[in-house]
Parts: sequence; structure tokens; C-alpha cells
Amino acid sequence: MTIKIYDTTLRDGAQSEDVSFSVEDMMRVAAKIAELGVHYIEGGWPGSNPRDEMFFQKMKGTKLGGAKLSAFGSTRRAGKAASEDANLLKLVASGTPVITIFGKTWDLHVREALKVSLEENLEMIADSISFLKANAEEVFYDAEHFFDGYKANPEYAVATLKAAKDAGADCLVLCDTNGGTLTWDLAAIIEDIKGKVDAPIGIHTHNDSEMAVANSLTAVRLGAVQVQGTVNGYGERCGNANLCSIIPALKLKMGLDSIPAENLKKLRDTSRFVTEIANLRHFKHQPYVGDSAFAHKGGIHVSAVMKASETYEHIKPELVGNFQRILVSDLSGRSNIIHKATEYGIDLTKDTPQVNHILRTLKEMESLGYNYEGAEGSFELLMKKVTGKYKSFFQLEGYRVIVEWYENRRETVSEATLRINVGDKFEYTAALGNGPVNALDNALRKAVVAYFPELAEIQLIDYKVRVLNAGEGTTAKVRVLIESGDGDGSKWGTVGVSENIIEASWEALVDSIEYRLLKEA
Repeated sequence: MTIKIYDTTLRDGAQSEDVSFSVEDMMRVAAKIAELGVHYIEGGWPGSNPRDEMFFQKMKGTKLGGAKLSAFGSTRRAGKAASEDANLLKLVASGTPVITIFGKTWDLHVREALKVSLEENLEMIADSISFLKANAEEVFYDAEHFFDGYKANPEYAVATLKAAKDAGADCLVLCDTNGGTLTWDLAAIIEDIKGKVDAPIGIHTHNDSEMAVANSLTAVRLGAVQVQGTVNGYGERCGNANLCSIIPALKLKMGLDSIPAENLKKLRDTSRFVTEIANLRHFKHQPYVGDSAFAHKGGIHVSAVMKASETYEHIKPELVGNFQRILVSDLSGRSNIIHKATEYGIDLTKDTPQVNHILRTLKEMESLGYNYEGAEGSFELLMKKVTGKYKSFFQLEGYRVIVEWYENRRETVSEATLRINVGDKFEYTAALGNGPVNALDNALRKAVVAYFPELAEIQLIDYKVRVLNAGEGTTAKVRVLIESGDGDGSKWGTVGVSENIIEASWEALVDSIEYRLLKEA
């Protein structure tokens, strides 16, 4: 059996506090999600805002592979015929093959939010679906607040489903709108309605109780044929069910078909693409697709996964487009060091004396505040220095940084002067920057780029400062982490530690440059 995946990133996901998609963003995200092989892509609510209306206009005639585009809306207004309801007419005008509408299931909402009788709400559901069914290939009914409604008045909650089913709804989607239903309660309710409503059911859960994925998978186990969710679990409040966890669980854990099996390897790429378009940071600890999902730090763990990856990995990371990472820290053992040496092209075995030297140096450096988990460029340099693989490209004689404030322009100007030796050549340079670190970076590049033209491609991507002993106030030691990249898309991190933020930054900057040069050596 194939479980149909219904993506609502562009509608429910866009309601996340930190997410705002433009029309162009929506079109790019829709195309990317379609490549993943989902069955339905919900594009928004054309009756709610001009942006969503513009999206549907631009999407007319656009091919999304095997995915069908869906418009979203609500049942008709009370006292108005469905054929005259402005929102329903906009749904039809969107031209999508699929239309999804939600209706009130909880009697509390019917009385207090809609201010209509229970019977009239049933008529609103039936009229809306009948009208839409005559104008679309498929119509799905989202039973809003179904589980809360069922707990309060089970007979009426079931009556709303029957009204939708009798009007021609192709799937009845049970919604945990408040996200507060625990998995065993959800399971009991689904079991209870099985004999009362004979129609395909779907599931739409929110994550307010950290149950969205578990609830979705449980619903499938109990017969749901459609799962609604968002990429990365984006959504209002605590988010929606995360399709990046649901999709691999369906195939790899439950043995059920959803997206094409060969497309699973696109999952991590899709996750990161949507994150970038949303202008958010990647959640590194996200299951399956996060950077840390298959990262190993403890020495015992590393030793085991090097022998058999399944000892500490529940699936092969390549199946979802991810990869195994071995971290280095003061918790590392010899296995971590040997594994990283192999990555760096350094020939070490467990019997090589330098392994213990590297391990001792690592632990000593981390006790001083260094952290190499996000600075593997610096760690590779450390290993090469210990093993004699390091080559020095330039030597610092000294630097000076001046920061000036111009009151009349309300502007800060930073200037760095630098004295270094490159081979047998002495270079004395000066450069301006929008801050002292930027000025130092500019001065260093200016001094060495004539000797090493490839450095012109390096870009500083990220710069982080962490106070290590906050109780010391302004004399506290700081750790600077720098992420750099170049034209071929590669990225690397470097670290510096000092009581002086400029010195720590300089250390990380030099490591960044030397790491890039050693790659060419």
C-alpha cells in the first residue's frame, strides 16, 4: 500500500513565527518538494491574502512532476450558498486539481467561534464539499480539532465526518489542531471510529506535545492512507508533523511505500534547501537529516561504528542523503583520531606513537577552551603539525589595529597594519574594515594574495564569539569560531582562544588561510 504524502510547508509551514515566503520563494520550494516525490503540495489559502492568490496564478500550467497542487480554504459562511461564497469561488478560480477545506468538528467551536447551530454547521460542511467536488478532481476534508472534538462530543464529531463523506469528500483528514493529544488517546479514538465511518482517512498533527511524528505514524498503522506535514516540521507554535522524519520512517521502519524509494536520498538536500529559502539556521540535531544525526563523539561509540556502523546508527545515513561524522573533543579516544587521520590523508594506526601525542594535545587544548567540533580545519592543522605534515606559508612579525569613531558621521572606522614574511619577502600592509577583525582579514589577504592567488576566492561565511568564563567580566577568555568557504562550495571551520578577542580572531583567521593553502600543497 502507498501512503500518500501531503505537504503543507507553503501554508501551515509559512505560519511558523520566523518564516516568510515570497511568491518566488513559494514557487522554488514547491518545485523542490515536488522533486522529492510527494503526492500533494498545498500552496496556500487563495482567499486569505494576495500573495497566495498570486502564487496560484503563476503556478497555472506549471508541471510539478507527479505532485498535485492543492488550494486550501474553509467551509462556506453561514447563511450563504456555497456557489455564492467568495472564498469557495476563489478556491475554484485557483485552478488546482485538488482542494482541501477545513470545517468545525468540535461543538465548542461551532457554538462559540461560528455562532451557529450544530445542524447548520453540518449543512455548511456538506454544501461546501458538494460544490467543490463538482469543480475539482479531488476534495479533502480537514476535520479541524477532531480529537478534542471527539473527546467532548463523540457523536457530533462523527456526524461531521459523515456529512463530509456523504457529500463526496475523497479523504477525511483527522486533525490534532492544538497538538495536545497523546499517542495512546489518538490510537483509541481512531480505533473507535473505524466502524462508524467507512471512508479513507488521513492524519494532520501539530507538535505542541512533541507527539506529531509519533501520532502520524500511529494513525498510519491504524489505517490512515494520507499523512499531512511540513518539511523540517515548520508550523505555527511548536510546528507540524515533520515529513523529514515521517517519510523515512514509513519506508525504512514500517516497510510502507510513500515517495519513490530512490528519492529518499534527496531528503537531506530538500530539508536544507527549504531552510535556506526560509532564511533560517539548519537544525543540526534534527533526526535523519541533521548534521548531528549520524555524528559520533564518544571514543567507545567511534570504535564500535568503525567496526560496524549499525552498532550506533539506526539506519545507513546515505539512504536519506546524510553521512557519518566523527567528532573530536576531550571525550575522544584513539579511534576518533585514527578515523580523522584517514579523512585527512594522514597514515596513522593504533600503534603509531603520534596518536597518543595528538590525543594528549587535543585534551590539553580543549581544557584551555578550544573546541574542534565546529573547527575541523584547525584540528586538521593540529594533526599535521604533530605528524610533520604541516608547512608554514608565512610568519607574522606583528600587527596593529586602530578603531576610530567619527562623531560627526556617527561612524566607526577600523584600520589594521600588518608586518609578515612570505618566504624570503617582507610585506608591510594596511587595510580598512567595518570592524577590527574585518580590517585584519583584509590586511592579511592583501599581504599574501599576490603569492597565493587562490586565496582571493575565500569568503568569511560566519563569525561567532563565545565567552568562556563569564564571571571574569571584560577580562574573560573568549573563543572565536570562523566558518570560511571558497568558490568550489567547500567550507571549513577554524578556532582561536584568548583573553583578547582580536588575538583569538587572528588565530582563527590564520588557520583559515593556512588550511586552504595546505589543501593545494
